[in-house]
Amino acid sequence: SSAQKQTRDYELKVMSYNIRLAIGNDGTNSWKYRYPATGLMIDDQKPDVFGVQEAFNYQIRFIEDNFEDYDCVGVGRDDGKKKGEFMSIFWNKKTVKMIKSGTFWLSETPEKPSMGWDAACMRTATWALMQDKKTGNRFYFVNTHLDHVGKEAQKNGLALIVNKIKEMNDKGYPMVLTGDFNIRPDNPALKELDSIMNSTRKIALKTDNHRTFNNWGKEKSAAIIDYIYV
Repeated sequence: SSAQKQTRDYELKVMSYNIRLAIGNDGTNSWKYRYPATGLMIDDQKPDVFGVQEAFNYQIRFIEDNFEDYDCVGVGRDDGKKKGEFMSIFWNKKTVKMIKSGTFWLSETPEKPSMGWDAACMRTATWALMQDKKTGNRFYFVNTHLDHVGKEAQKNGLALIVNKIKEMNDKGYPMVLTGDFNIRPDNPALKELDSIMNSTRKIALKTDNHRTFNNWGKEKSAAIIDYIYV
């Protein structure tokens, strides 16, 4: 029906993907065995935009080299260039146009590489103002990875993202936030974010509550810690 077609015209497929850093001591789950699955998954899902977490420079390059339709922005969190993990945003150049982008650190000095509050390591958020080529509509996309240890860093990092979202989006464009938050859905740190955006886990027509961190299938440590907000 025309109503269904209209809905499809306004659809944008987004994805959050913790790629799992390539230097992890993961045995048979190591990146050297795992990388073909990344390629197959992207090929299968064909997202318009996706945010990766934990990616090293050569993991980013693997996606770029094998998917010529995609481009990306993002910097290494340790030096603001190539060092350390990237929280990059990839987009399909056929369906989406990049307008401007940047990265900030989740800390008291967000404009430069820095560690915030009680965090165990440097944490960043990458943002992009983009345009859907089908409709001409502009939207923001933000991708992040909160600290896995520091409770203050999780809470304050998320609050910083919320404030930056309010600041940058003065025109009220639609916005997508993807990330590994390292906190569970009942964590009070999500309260302020919940007041300005919706978790797609709650509002999507087709949804589930599968645990997004599964520790290679070890049930005991499995948990929901990854999110897509709109």
